[in-house]
Amino acid sequence: MSPASRLRHPHRFRCPAPVALTGLAALAVAAAPAPATAQEGVSEAVPTRLVVRVVANDAKIIGSGVGGAQVVVRDALTGAVLAQGVQSGGTGDTGLIMSPSERGARVFDTEGAAAFRAEIPLRGPTPVLVEYAGPLGTPHALQRGSTSLLLLPGEHLDGEGLVVTLHGFTVEMLAPTPSPFAAAPGEPVTVRARVTMLCGCPTQPGGLWDADGFDIRAQWVRDGVVVGEAPLTWTGTVSEYSGDLTAPAEGGPVTLRVVSVDRARVNSGMVEAPGLVH
Repeated sequence: MSPASRLRHPHRFRCPAPVALTGLAALAVAAAPAPATAQEGVSEAVPTRLVVRVVANDAKIIGSGVGGAQVVVRDALTGAVLAQGVQSGGTGDTGLIMSPSERGARVFDTEGAAAFRAEIPLRGPTPVLVEYAGPLGTPHALQRGSTSLLLLPGEHLDGEGLVVTLHGFTVEMLAPTPSPFAAAPGEPVTVRARVTMLCGCPTQPGGLWDADGFDIRAQWVRDGVVVGEAPLTWTGTVSEYSGDLTAPAEGGPVTLRVVSVDRARVNSGMVEAPGLVH
């Protein structure tokens, strides 16, 4: 059938039926090995150490002071949990973490520094998925992440370990209180918030964690729409920022939201509180 005839009579054109594999092609498919299971190839399990360190982006390790970080290690092929727990300990050495370092230098493996440590019995090369979340002490600021790698029996990954990063800020509402709060229509409301790194490290203009690059704003939100906003500025107290935000002229339920964004370092965070304008 010519191409022109096919266009005039599309109903006559049919896709060919699948062709059965023969000869060498069939032998190749038949001989292809099945995917290896995660735990085959070794008669006895070999204990293998894994250290994971969950770090706040542009800051320090997420330690016990902010609740630590949850870590779960799964077999990437089966989903089975091989190890899980909470990273605990200190935030690490500020000088080492926040200063330029040579490639391969010890940065996070210092005395008392937080880490999650596991000893996993392996019977063969095992692809794993490492899931992590923190800081656990402020659930509204919780960030999550995951990464994958291959573990080999007896090949310990400790010392600095697997270093993974969570991006964000912890933003806490200090005023108005209580929650839910009340505001008068068209009247200014003083909003005060605390903004820290996910590890709890302090922020302020000109500080090591320099708030000069932060955009911190208070917003009124109704039905998911921002109906008013105002900037918050440093109060002179470490990590605290405040400003006045005029309440909406119309009464009714409203949400007060404070957001903090550092675009240059890819960190952001927020907190919300319910209120009523009447």
